[in-house]
Amino acid sequence: MRQDILDYLMENQGTFVSGQKISELFGISRTAVWKHIRVLKQRGYVIESYTKKGYCLKEAPELLRPEQIANGLKTGLFGKKIVYFEKVDSTNTVAKRLADQGADEGTIVVAEEQTGGRGRLDRSFISPFAQGIWFSLILRPTFPPMEVSKLTLVAAVALTKVLRRAGLIHCGIKWPNDILVGDKKLVGILTELNASVEKINYVVMGIGINTALGKKALPRELKKTVTSFAIENVPVQRVELLQDVLRELERYYDVAGEQGFAPILEEWKVLSCMLGRDVEVSASDRSFTGKAVTLDENGNLMVETANGMERVLAGDVRVRPSDRTAAIE
Repeated sequence: MRQDILDYLMENQGTFVSGQKISELFGISRTAVWKHIRVLKQRGYVIESYTKKGYCLKEAPELLRPEQIANGLKTGLFGKKIVYFEKVDSTNTVAKRLADQGADEGTIVVAEEQTGGRGRLDRSFISPFAQGIWFSLILRPTFPPMEVSKLTLVAAVALTKVLRRAGLIHCGIKWPNDILVGDKKLVGILTELNASVEKINYVVMGIGINTALGKKALPRELKKTVTSFAIENVPVQRVELLQDVLRELERYYDVAGEQGFAPILEEWKVLSCMLGRDVEVSASDRSFTGKAVTLDENGNLMVETANGMERVLAGDVRVRPSDRTAAIE
């Protein structure tokens, strides 16, 4: 019903239509009409309303409709099949279900809003309506399961290249799966695997990019750690950005398949905002501090400590506050 009302307002964009007419057209009460209009306003639609004049749609948010994504998409495989939702719990959850059912490699699941978006360690990932790019990509790589963690590094390199071209020239990669501007998170990447001991059945790569997300939409505890294109005052078109991301992801995925991960790891090192800085590492069984030095051939972070070199396979890695202040200065 809400979509029907929106379609009607879109057909009459710039013109006032009465609440009574909408009520009669769709067989609902005027109170119900008002409630639907209120939700549309909350989702970014600029709708003027006046007593005796009705409702007038002035401006609509840019949506990631499949036909718009497909128009001008310059990929061979990624995004050729698009599954779209206005609202979903998690695009990764849907993508895994589709992958289990045999969905083709390169299929993407896109949502305007996630109610249960999540990152590593089951942390929540805020994904409000039309304020970011929330999507998941189904992959069916042929390399061994032990190498799957490197796909996150592949995605980070591809995304950083795109974001820098889009105007965020100082963004960089934080190991293992975040892209930051300064010390604030702009992008999250979550890679989930379905495999046997010998073979990868599929990988679902979930990516969240904050575009129009404003400070008012952020919980207090995230205001100092999260940013977006809007907060950084860099204009961006969501459809064009997603098209660029899919093209670059496919390019680097092909490089990994043809040449291996070595050239991508070298690019990762250049694009990192963490190497050479003092860090705090929190793993499941220990915590320590040191200087992030490099990546090994498997994509693990190498940290130089007072007791020698430590290899970080998993865990949280944060730049130490003293080094963060020095970097700003």
